[in-house]
Amino acid sequence: MSTAPKNSSPLRNRLMAAAASLAIAGAIGFGAVATGTAPVLADAVKVDAPQVPSFADVVSQVSPAVVSVRVKANIQPASDNGPDFFNGPDGLPDNPQLRRFFKQFRQFGNPDQDHRSHRDHRSEKPRPVAQGSGFFISDDGYLVTNNHVVQEGSAFTVVMDDGKELDAKLIGTDPRTDLAVLKVDGNGQKFTYVDWADDSKVRVGDWVVAVGNPFGLGGTVTAGIVSARGRDIGAGPYDDFIQIDAAVNRGNSGGPAFNLSGQVVGINTAIFSPSGGNVGIAFAIPASTAKTVVQDLIKNGSVARGWLGVEIQPVTKDIAESLGMKSDKGALVASAQANSPAKQSGIVAGDVITQVDGKDIDSTKDLARMIGDYAPGKTVDVTVLHNGKTQSVNVELGKLPNSDKQASADDQKASPDAPSSLADLGLTVTKSDDGKGLVVTDVDPDSDAADRGIQAGDIITAVNSQEVSTTGDVTRAMDDAAKSGRKSVLVQISRDDNNRFVALPIAKG
Repeated sequence: MSTAPKNSSPLRNRLMAAAASLAIAGAIGFGAVATGTAPVLADAVKVDAPQVPSFADVVSQVSPAVVSVRVKANIQPASDNGPDFFNGPDGLPDNPQLRRFFKQFRQFGNPDQDHRSHRDHRSEKPRPVAQGSGFFISDDGYLVTNNHVVQEGSAFTVVMDDGKELDAKLIGTDPRTDLAVLKVDGNGQKFTYVDWADDSKVRVGDWVVAVGNPFGLGGTVTAGIVSARGRDIGAGPYDDFIQIDAAVNRGNSGGPAFNLSGQVVGINTAIFSPSGGNVGIAFAIPASTAKTVVQDLIKNGSVARGWLGVEIQPVTKDIAESLGMKSDKGALVASAQANSPAKQSGIVAGDVITQVDGKDIDSTKDLARMIGDYAPGKTVDVTVLHNGKTQSVNVELGKLPNSDKQASADDQKASPDAPSSLADLGLTVTKSDDGKGLVVTDVDPDSDAADRGIQAGDIITAVNSQEVSTTGDVTRAMDDAAKSGRKSVLVQISRDDNNRFVALPIAKG
């Protein structure tokens, strides 16, 4: 009788259990192979949501029409007596050794720089001074960009989408709208070009695609929406920008903003940025403005605009009330320039222009744009509010001068007469030397006059369109306004040969 090894039974049981487990696993594995089924996995995440339209089709069609514009100019080299090479916002320390290093850095590779000032700089090759973007508007090589891109240039190079470089010549510029036209001679080559959109149909929220040359990178596409319309950024009298949030940076200037049909909605011309880079606020010249200007530049090399010859200011609620107007719409004439069409037609300071050829004038911008759209020599019907009465005046427009005309006059100084008080207005005044108007000598800092910007040295020339030369004239004008039920008077102020109007309350309370 054999004796089993000690503890053999538990060991055997464990071995059998392990074998059984392997057998079960093997059966499962072989069973899977035999049946051809795979382990069941969870479904991948998939969201059924509206898909944002791709811009790829638009970009592929318009990109050949968009170019980079490189500008060169004959410029004199920087003088050693000029500004330091590195004196920017980074604030490098004022270290003589550092200055010496950057001076040497400027002269590196130019050992004869000290002799350059003795050369005729006209013989030097043009140097790069700017770069921007542009786009073809015809198959024979006319292209549009910004005036500020080309304004200092003497030589222009257009870099095509495929990298090909072509020389261009400047056809014309219009600084007032910041537009310029260049022409490329392709020696018979037909260029891909784009057309203008009807920007009157552009809505806030519509998609736009900007194509351009930011930071000299070329061929860059960004997308966004129209953020706002009719923006006035103080760039000029014809401000009517489309605001977009597509990324626009330095070098995008002159580049187009397209709609999803591949038409040019606007021309990127400015950005709002505390840092100098994109923060999502860019401004484009509307296609309707650009189209008209570009046509004139191609035809004449410049833009001839109608000229009325008035200095104007907005009609505020206070001014409207002082004139007895029911609304604050229109453009208030601060002065009619000498020998101007307005002056010759009888329009005077204090008149409010409310319509031109039957079209309402809601603001000063409306008047500037409307008159500018007319050709010189055109006769227009101007509706004005004159001394409380509406009347029509026929005006033959002149040609807008290249620079703004300003009336010249000798400096006027206060006379030695004793100052008089206009306590109700918070002003102390004295007669002017020529007897025309009253010179403000003091302003009560707590008065409405001070709040509205009147200051010592200003000349009060009229109150409610009535010329004044004494405090009695002012008082009578105020009394007449009070009797008419008005709560304020319209005071005409002259400062530095410029006129403006200020509405002042007759009495507090």
